Amino acid sequence: MAPHGEGSEEALVVEDENRKPISSILIIIAMQTEAIPIVNKFQLKEDLDSTFPKGVPWVRYHGFYKDLRINLVWPGKDSTLGVDSVGTISASLVTYAAIQALQPDLIINAGTAGSFKVKGASISDVFLASDVAFHDRRIPIPVFDLYGVGLRQSFSTPNLLKELNLKVGKLSTGDSLDMSPQEEASIVANDASVKDMEGAAVAYVADLLKVPAIFIKAVTDIVDGEKPTSEEFLQNLAAVTAALDQAVTQVVDFINGKCLSEL
Repeated sequence: MAPHGEGSEEALVVEDENRKPISSILIIIAMQTEAIPIVNKFQLKEDLDSTFPKGVPWVRYHGFYKDLRINLVWPGKDSTLGVDSVGTISASLVTYAAIQALQPDLIINAGTAGSFKVKGASISDVFLASDVAFHDRRIPIPVFDLYGVGLRQSFSTPNLLKELNLKVGKLSTGDSLDMSPQEEASIVANDASVKDMEGAAVAYVADLLKVPAIFIKAVTDIVDGEKPTSEEFLQNLAAVTAALDQAVTQVVDFINGKCLSEL
């Protein structure tokens, strides 16, 4: 007989949630260039009466697609410099605020990323991350070192993987586009196939607030390739967003009408 008490009640609630059809998804994207094709694909409308605190640059697009309510949020432009608010701080803040305001059933963190020829990656490959971790939080003290890495598993989606032609690999996150030798060593230690600037931050907040999250990353640059990362990233960004858009559409189509346990 199952024990009574708070723990068993929480388990039953989680099990019940996993069996309900997914009705609301939250797509978190760092850059406007990555977001707009998806906004157009699902015919989402910008929220002009923002649900977020006054003065923040965060932008929400929303609408319905088939049986799903879709919210897409990106952190907007830096109010001083006018560039996309990329990186872990903006990603953490907007993820927390969006979960609190919108109460999604599932988070999709979609975006572009670097990858590695040693992992067999090519430009425009799309990865579904199996695990996420940080590569630039170095705390060489026992246990704190593990906290710094912050390894978390993404929500398991075995049926989605069978259905869609996506690569699978670990995602490593840091606040720099390039990487120092120390960061490279951490990325190797993480056994990462893809490298971004937001994923592990989104994973941290999603885990904290108990919202399942998956991570879809399209490759703009080969980190261990011949070209400088920044040059290759800018050269491929617009074209690779098409591959990202297609992958996100396929994932959303697969999710529609299913519950979490069927993913």
